[in-house]
Amino acid sequence: MSMPEAMREGYVRVFGNDLPTIGDTIADMDAAGVERAVVVAVDAETVWSYRVSNELVAETVRNNPDRFIGFASVDPNKGRTAVRELRRAVTQDNMKGLKLLPHLIELNANDRRMYAVYEEALDLGIPVLFHMGTQFHTGSKLKFARPLDVDEVAVDFPDLKLIIAHFGWPWYEEAMAVAHRNPNVYFNIAGWAPGRIPDFVFSYMRGPVKDKALFGSDYPLISRQRAMAELEKIEMPDDVREGLYYKNALEVIGGLD
Repeated sequence: MSMPEAMREGYVRVFGNDLPTIGDTIADMDAAGVERAVVVAVDAETVWSYRVSNELVAETVRNNPDRFIGFASVDPNKGRTAVRELRRAVTQDNMKGLKLLPHLIELNANDRRMYAVYEEALDLGIPVLFHMGTQFHTGSKLKFARPLDVDEVAVDFPDLKLIIAHFGWPWYEEAMAVAHRNPNVYFNIAGWAPGRIPDFVFSYMRGPVKDKALFGSDYPLISRQRAMAELEKIEMPDDVREGLYYKNALEVIGGLD
C-alpha cells in the first residue's frame, strides 16, 4: 500500500526526496561496522490507510538473513484479526518482535484495546517496541506517544519485554523513570544524533539503566556512520558501551544466533 501523501510530505521534509534502498541500508551498516539491524513493518490501516506488510519485511529478512531481524506490526483496532496476524507473522514468517505506533493507530499504549495484542506477544515470547515521543508524520498527534503510558503496561504485563523508542523525547526523564522502575522496560536511542542526546540520558545509561539501553539509528534520519562516530566521542565504561551496542539487545530479542 502506498504511503499517504501527508505522511510522505513529512518524510520528504526531513529526509529529502530520495528514500534509501535496501542496498543503501546495507552499505551504511557496513561503513559503520554494524552487523545486523532490525527492520520493522507498519500497520496503521484503520486510521491512516497505511501499511508496510509483514510479508514484505519477512521477504527482506529472508533475502538478507545475516543482516536483518524482522519485527512485525499489527493494528489493534482490527481486534482478533490483529491477534491472528501477529501469531501468523511470528510462527510462519519468523518475526522476532512487534512494532506498534500509537500515534498512527490513535491508541495510547495503555488503552485496553491494545491488551489482546500484548497477551499474544507474551504468549509468543516476543518484545514489543513502541514509537514514543515526537515524530514527523504530518497530522498525527503527540498525545498518543507519551512514555508514561508504557508504565501501566509494564505493571500489568511484568513478563512482557517492552521497548520505548527514541528515549521518548521530549519526555526523556519520564522514559528513564519508566525504564528504571520496571525490570521489563528498555529504551533505544534511535532517531537522534548522539551528540544531541541530552546528557541526562547518558548519565542514566552510565548508571541505573545501563542494562536497558539499545543502539538504533532510525536510518535514514540518522546514518549509522554518524551515530557510531559520535558515540565514540561520548565517555562511557566499556561494559556500558558493549551493552548499548549489542549485549542488551541479545537479552531483549530471543532466538538470535
